[in-house]
Amino acid sequence: MERSSVPPFARTRRSRILIALAAVATVALAVVLTIALTVTTYDHTSPRAARNKASGSVAGPVDCRKAKCVALTFDGGPSPTTVRLLDILKEEHLHATFFVQGEGHIGRYPEILRRISDEGHEIGNHTWTHKVLTRINQEEARQELSRTQNAIEKITGTRPVLMRPPQGRTNRDVAKVCKELGLAQVLWSVTAKDYETTDSALITQRVLDQTHRDGVILLHDLHKGTVPAVPGILKALKERGYTIVTVSQLLAPAKPRPGMVYRP
Repeated sequence: MERSSVPPFARTRRSRILIALAAVATVALAVVLTIALTVTTYDHTSPRAARNKASGSVAGPVDCRKAKCVALTFDGGPSPTTVRLLDILKEEHLHATFFVQGEGHIGRYPEILRRISDEGHEIGNHTWTHKVLTRINQEEARQELSRTQNAIEKITGTRPVLMRPPQGRTNRDVAKVCKELGLAQVLWSVTAKDYETTDSALITQRVLDQTHRDGVILLHDLHKGTVPAVPGILKALKERGYTIVTVSQLLAPAKPRPGMVYRP
């Protein structure tokens, strides 16, 4: 019988190396799975998918199953510049979704928030102090959202069912808190990054370059270059055949599900 030419000590060393490599691979896989579970284990869907799964008729004037829709949303207000924006939307007979912020906004400009509501726009929650919710614990996140919910309801008489997490950052803990509070999370597919420029032409071009059917446009009505860009954005979108709607109109006949993340 032919004997192995590999010395016993070499075979033992090779076995130890293989065992060590297997252990490292196991640990690495566990880390990857832990990260994946932490980051992605929350319910998410797109507005189109949610709408297509829903049955029934659409109560409003726009059926986005048939129309080429895009949702128009504004974050961070209300602020003095919101007044001109509301004038523009009123002139165009359009409605948008406003994700409003508590500190420095709701309490300072309650009459503007009331006007947003009275003119038929949709109001969502954008936290009280714009803290990134994934960086704080669940109780702090609950306070950020609950305080804003209460302030909005006190002024408008209506409690929001939508929220937008600051920076779009969310995880399963945030989703859990939102579910408890009856809030669906709304992300976006179009951003003009209007917080970094006052160039209205650039803001317009960025929006038009990114917009697609069933998308969600994110703008900030408090930044200097944004509201002046809105008339041109609306005109160009209409010329391209888009129907501009609120988030809930985009979802209909589906209803926003608490805790769900809607990601176009």
